[in-house]
Amino acid sequence: MKFGKVDRPEHIDFTIPPDHPDTAVVLKKNKTGANTEVYVGCAKWNRQDLKNFYPRGTKDELEYYSSQFNCIELNATFYRIFPAEQYEKWRDKTPEGFKFFPKMTNEVSHLRRMNDKVYEIADRYLEVTSLLGEKLGTIFLQMHNNFGPKNWDRVVRFVEYWPKEFPLAMEFRHTDWFNDDKVAQELYHLLEENNIANVLVDTAGRRDLMHMRLTTNEAFIRYVGANHKSDYPRLDDWIERLNSWKSMGLEHIHFFVHQNLELESPLLSAYFIEQLNAKMNCNLHIPKTTLPAQKGLFD
Repeated sequence: MKFGKVDRPEHIDFTIPPDHPDTAVVLKKNKTGANTEVYVGCAKWNRQDLKNFYPRGTKDELEYYSSQFNCIELNATFYRIFPAEQYEKWRDKTPEGFKFFPKMTNEVSHLRRMNDKVYEIADRYLEVTSLLGEKLGTIFLQMHNNFGPKNWDRVVRFVEYWPKEFPLAMEFRHTDWFNDDKVAQELYHLLEENNIANVLVDTAGRRDLMHMRLTTNEAFIRYVGANHKSDYPRLDDWIERLNSWKSMGLEHIHFFVHQNLELESPLLSAYFIEQLNAKMNCNLHIPKTTLPAQKGLFD
């Protein structure tokens, strides 16, 4: 993921901003007392993207990937709607408890920009995506960078149309969604009222997307490493924030690790999971990698 890439990440202040004041309100309101479910994964399972991860001789990349991680941020579904049998194959070759978090097709978000033609496309997408069954996690919809608040009515219509049996998270990138407090509050309220998660994106060049406003009891976080030694302390900071949210009642953590250049995402993920297990008393499997997770990797 090259979104938000900068040439000199050492010049970026990666400090996680304070929580939006309404985040604590949302967590308290939606608290049920259930144990916190935690899913951590990468964005892809391709061998060419995940360096130093697959053992020599690995024949089925998804099968091995799903033996190491409990989820995948399924970006492939952004580019096309696959045949029904493909979703069934993905479902059947992954173990019990594994979840896919698929990205909504770009026909909805980018090509047709939520116009009146997208509803048939969304229905077709959901028809095949639902074949993932119990392995279907939250679907996420990422809007184009230039999709701004002037399209508010389209967002409202789509949110109201969306079938509530499918968990949904939405990512808005146009800065005007967050620069104007009135616009931001209207957006957050719409998502909150419709039980739609507000995606948080942690990337170097777009710190405005770290608005730290949860709209449901789900933290859907897309973390983009900068291929720099700062990637590790940034993950440490996230563990502290997630632990704080857990104490407030957070019950769903969905954390996906990217890099500007997908060199060592499994290493970052393994480090994050190991620290998360220790801090939050989780019991996630720590992925095996051919190199030890180390903060000095990019020195």
